[in-house]
Amino acid sequence: TKTGRRYTRRLPFQRIFTRNVIFTFVSHFFLAFHVGTFNSLWFVFLSTPVYDPAKPDPPGFEPHLPFRFTGGLGLPPQSVGLAMAILGVIGILLQLFLYPWLSARLGTLRSWRTFLFLFPITYILLPYLSVVPSSTAPPSQKTGPAIWVAIGVVLFVQVSARTFTLPAQTILVNNCTPHPSVLGTVHGLGQSASSLARTIGPIAGGFLYGLGLSHGLVGGVFWGMAGVAVAGVVFSFWVREGNGHEIWLEGDEE
Repeated sequence: TKTGRRYTRRLPFQRIFTRNVIFTFVSHFFLAFHVGTFNSLWFVFLSTPVYDPAKPDPPGFEPHLPFRFTGGLGLPPQSVGLAMAILGVIGILLQLFLYPWLSARLGTLRSWRTFLFLFPITYILLPYLSVVPSSTAPPSQKTGPAIWVAIGVVLFVQVSARTFTLPAQTILVNNCTPHPSVLGTVHGLGQSASSLARTIGPIAGGFLYGLGLSHGLVGGVFWGMAGVAVAGVVFSFWVREGNGHEIWLEGDEE
């Protein structure tokens, strides 16, 4: 058996940032940004009080569809827990039964790029849950089959997108490595970009969500997330699936 290091030379740090690495990292940042923001705002939105025309908040506010409306679903903790369970069950079923088959047919890059398109759809539709008809009048929580069907549809679209894009994103970060000697460095940089996005996103999202509620525009932050998701889709067209060895150094052939 052969022993020792496979690659005797290490790629210089400044040569890591090839065009494909940069675009892969940018796409990785956008994906982590809006997914992390969704994770933090989803349960806040579910528990936000329902808009009550008898006691409008902000005072004097009158909703005007399709954009000017406010309020959440007013769900208690047990109902929020049910929504969390629905999200988890959908994710597990898709991961087990649909992801392996469809990913094998489409390929990593194509399935990743295709399902990125679902995120903007999710974020555009999500705030409209607050205007779905309820079987109980405000300020009571939203109840009835219509609201749970609507929640299920929104979650199915969002979880489908996550199921296919997150594993594929990890593979693309791995494969964009320009030389095997810097594989660990590239992974570390990718994790740093993701951590930065998951830190900034929820902070900015929480601030904008509160600002939107105070101005009668609960959908503002979600539509902003849709814009971030669209930017991720645009950058995805410059990403290609590498082979982990784009740059060859002297001695690699040996």
